[in-house]
Amino acid sequence: MVKMLGAMSATVAVLLALGCGRPASQEAHDTGKAKYFIAFSQSNTGEPYRDVQNKIMQREIAKYPDCRLEITDAQKNSSTQVSQIENLIAKKPDVLIIAPNEEAPLTPIARQAMDAGIKVVCLERSLLDNTYDVFVGADNLTIGEMAGQFIAERLQGKPNPVVVEIRGGLGTKPQVMRHEGARKYIDQIPGVVVDEQVGEWLQEEGKKRMEMLLQKHPHIDAVYAHNDPMAVGAYIAAQEVGRENEMIFVGVDGLGGSAGGIKKVIEGVLDCTFYYPTCAAEGLEVAVKLARGEQLDKKELILEPAIITPENAQEWYDKVTIE
Repeated sequence: MVKMLGAMSATVAVLLALGCGRPASQEAHDTGKAKYFIAFSQSNTGEPYRDVQNKIMQREIAKYPDCRLEITDAQKNSSTQVSQIENLIAKKPDVLIIAPNEEAPLTPIARQAMDAGIKVVCLERSLLDNTYDVFVGADNLTIGEMAGQFIAERLQGKPNPVVVEIRGGLGTKPQVMRHEGARKYIDQIPGVVVDEQVGEWLQEEGKKRMEMLLQKHPHIDAVYAHNDPMAVGAYIAAQEVGRENEMIFVGVDGLGGSAGGIKKVIEGVLDCTFYYPTCAAEGLEVAVKLARGEQLDKKELILEPAIITPENAQEWYDKVTIE
């Protein structure tokens, strides 16, 4: 069995969400006394993982009374995110936190912010050419390797197993690393057949892709999805045709709360998930230090993942869930 790596880096709070139907920008903790202005350009609040990032930052900013926070939501559109960052640059924040929708389109605008004297924190997804002051993220390659090992061990001895891989949005570093890490082990399974689809990180897209694959393959042994919503979508599709018990379902993110991946492990929907640190509290802490003019000794802060199975799911749920 894959060993648990690392420890939880932040407690997940469940507060009021930033819905896609709300304004693209929201202020948090602006009492009029704030000396420093931190802006957060979020790629897509519609993803549960990123919604939780926002909530954590909205909670954590209260710890820094000399700072105010503004969050924008690009709704998974790189052009929108670039435009929103242009508007933020005009407001002259001390620090700009960017969770890029895509690497290449967001790199020039990040450089523009730096050229304007704004400190840039890159959150969880990287930019090209290290165009940031600090990167705060998690080890996606290790997550992929852990997932691949888990699947390889569970399928050991099965003749010609079929594995479905539902990838996240193409062009994002987490998708690439979670794919490459897992395939190092999955591709070594004797006789394995891997069918890849792109689910864009969304549950409904994962369900649609799985519906097609269920018609294509008379038997499937494992589903590896790059996040929990896509894994759950695949499970729902299999359940609708009475085939959910023939395969294992593996996801990534390990969010708390009633709709998070940890709960799905407890309920038996997922066989395991991998805790992917939201990086939100740590990213905000770094941003505050930069805003205050503190010198940081690292250009990268990499947080470690952990495997969550039925054996430890309740413990993790209690750690990361506040409702």
